[in-house]
Amino acid sequence: MADLTTEFLGIRSPNPFWLASAPPTDKAYNVERAFEAGWGGVVWKTLGEAGPPVVNVNGPRYGAIWGADRRLLGLNNIELITDRDLELNLREMTEVKKRWPDRTIIASLMVPCEEEPWKAILARVAETGVDGVELNFGCPHGMSERGMGSAVGQVPEYIEMVARWCKQYSDLPVIVKLTPNITDIRYPARAAKAGGADAVSLINTVSSITAVDLDSFAPEPTIDGKGSHGGYCGPAVKPIALNMVAEIARDAETAGLPISGIGGITTWRDAAEYIALGCGNVQVCTAAMTYGFKIVQEMISGLSDYMDEKGFTSIEDFRGRAVPNVTDWQYLNLNYVTKARIDQDKCISCGRCHIACEDTSHQAITNMVDGKRHFEVIDAECVGCNLCVNVCPVEDCISMVELPAGEVDARTGQTVREDYANWTTHPNNPSARAAE
Repeated sequence: MADLTTEFLGIRSPNPFWLASAPPTDKAYNVERAFEAGWGGVVWKTLGEAGPPVVNVNGPRYGAIWGADRRLLGLNNIELITDRDLELNLREMTEVKKRWPDRTIIASLMVPCEEEPWKAILARVAETGVDGVELNFGCPHGMSERGMGSAVGQVPEYIEMVARWCKQYSDLPVIVKLTPNITDIRYPARAAKAGGADAVSLINTVSSITAVDLDSFAPEPTIDGKGSHGGYCGPAVKPIALNMVAEIARDAETAGLPISGIGGITTWRDAAEYIALGCGNVQVCTAAMTYGFKIVQEMISGLSDYMDEKGFTSIEDFRGRAVPNVTDWQYLNLNYVTKARIDQDKCISCGRCHIACEDTSHQAITNMVDGKRHFEVIDAECVGCNLCVNVCPVEDCISMVELPAGEVDARTGQTVREDYANWTTHPNNPSARAAE
């Protein structure tokens, strides 16, 4: 049976599933319920400076995007860091860590971008016995307007400076949580590494407005007739997060930097994809807020079953395996040719493939054959784009089939070649011609 135990920065957890810093980790009651359900660790909701805590709104804090079945696809929030007293949080963290020594507790921190506040809070956190700190350089709302959160995460020089302070004033592992609200995620990751950070976690939430009420004409969630941009999370952000994780994992300057993956993780499969792209563990928030803490049990059993099926004994057996297969477009094999194939036994004749292809793609699917409703691929028009696969409501009804070398592509009239060729050497590439 697969062993899901993880060692991340020397921190041992019974499984790779941590709760991200958010409302589910705001107090001892929540965290202990999470540990009872089976979570391997938590990142305690972000702590601020000593003194009066931040003030949150007293009304709606969340906006949402739903699928057709009202399944939650994305959640927007305008909640700030913890509004509980720092001393209370520190006391509870100390107590929970003593009661659950085998579980990971990471303290998320956000204070002004000045040396003394960081020095002061790091000393207090170290006294609790927690396993590490995560620097919250990602919040796009509320705190960024105060010169914290993503206001720091968008300036690599600030990231490096604060990370260096944290390594100077604390022996705890330092994780830098990165904002996705930036053009190139590699630069803040490089800065975190240059500052001595032990790892990065990503992504934090995406700056967003999820909806506008067309009666009040105010963004949602609405507070007394007004709305504000918030942080977007949930399944909808997973593609953005996976891309950014991959960029860091394959960048020559950050390759090997430990990564904690965050963004839309709802199932074991989501977690496995992050691990395959190099993550040493994953952090979950929206799924827990949608389905409750016990969802981790499905994640644990699903990941364990997958690993058993593949013969993996630990996550290290497949961690990072997908990274070498992530490349830039110009290196994709232009001699690889596929065509769509429709399984007539599975086809329900809904016509969605035909409409999508006819109206928006390459007119490569019939809707009538010999006067009867029938859907079939026209090889002479099919470019292998797989739009039909994605719009078909029946799983595995349409598949993409590779044409073997030596066969003639009915669309181009050219024989499929076995050798590899890409855009860098293609005769249509002006740069390739100039190089010759």
